[in-house]
Amino acid sequence: MTITGIITAILIGVVIGVLGRMVAPGKQNISVLVTILVGIVAAFVGTALARAMGIPTSTKGIDWLELLVQVIVAAVGVALVSALMGRRKSGLLRR
Repeated sequence: MTITGIITAILIGVVIGVLGRMVAPGKQNISVLVTILVGIVAAFVGTALARAMGIPTSTKGIDWLELLVQVIVAAVGVALVSALMGRRKSGLLRR
């Protein structure tokens, strides 16, 4: 992956994190920074999952199925991180 691909993945990850937070049910008790980090990880993991499932990930247009996989991964990630951080009384990333 080139540096342009990494920067693009990070920018897409920000959007994916926000979309994942909107799709995840309930109230999330995590910060925006954590949401963005979950989105960045979801962008990379979602692309890997899409490739493993045989979904084309390098087309000339927008890869809607890959984007859908990334948003689903982000929603699950946001829900998991929110549940884990909600149980803790204090922590570095908790407000």
